[in-house]
Amino acid sequence: MKIATWNVNSIRTRQDIVRDWLAGSEVDVLCLQETKVVDPDFPRDPFEKLGYHVYVSGQKAYNGVALFSRQPAENLSVGFADVLGAPVVADLDEQKRAIAATFNGVRVVNLYVPNGGDYDSDKYHYKLRWLGMLRQYVEQTLAAGDRDICMCGDFNIAPDDRDIHTPKTPADKVVGTMPAEREALAAVLNFGLADAFRKFESAGGIFSWWDYRAASFRRNRGWRIDHLYLTPELYEAATSCAIDVEPRKLPKPSDHTPVTVEIDLG
Repeated sequence: MKIATWNVNSIRTRQDIVRDWLAGSEVDVLCLQETKVVDPDFPRDPFEKLGYHVYVSGQKAYNGVALFSRQPAENLSVGFADVLGAPVVADLDEQKRAIAATFNGVRVVNLYVPNGGDYDSDKYHYKLRWLGMLRQYVEQTLAAGDRDICMCGDFNIAPDDRDIHTPKTPADKVVGTMPAEREALAAVLNFGLADAFRKFESAGGIFSWWDYRAASFRRNRGWRIDHLYLTPELYEAATSCAIDVEPRKLPKPSDHTPVTVEIDLG
């Protein structure tokens, strides 16, 4: 089973790039973030013609997530409230950032974690609250019996200093590297989820996002913030995890590039 994650930074702007990549990728499930389109306007047709089922949760101009799959989804859920209930989730589903479904027995949880804005801003504290709700969501998903989980997406967090071109200290106050964010992510992963990429590559300097400015891609001044996390049996069954930089080289690309994991389900 091949699962990929990709922040496309507007699906309508990048639909040709995504379509062409899908045509050559043979992925079973593609998780998209930052689709930036309301559901009725999502460009389904190019992807359905490739044989994919399309499931979306979007909003105008911001955020948005989608799942493309070779097989129909089972137990599709959108946001946190489908699992935790609206009273618990409160305002944290207003932004469209989570969609999940089961494919071939694997629960695929596709996430667009808030960026966080500036350190100690309202957006930063929203990000920490959102990550706290994600922890409850994962805990409840496991309690409901979904033992094989692939949690993936744009996490807007570099887990450690290998994942950013220039290491930062807490004194730098760079959002995406702050201890509170890394600790909040670690609290989610403590349920038994592990970073598929780090199973196969321990070196730094390998990134999935590069700023459009200052020739960041050409200079490889990037961050690794697009992740695929697997529960133990899936982690052991993973046979590869790779970042494909080729789409980032195309004209008018997303600032992110796809990351794919392959899992031998037997």
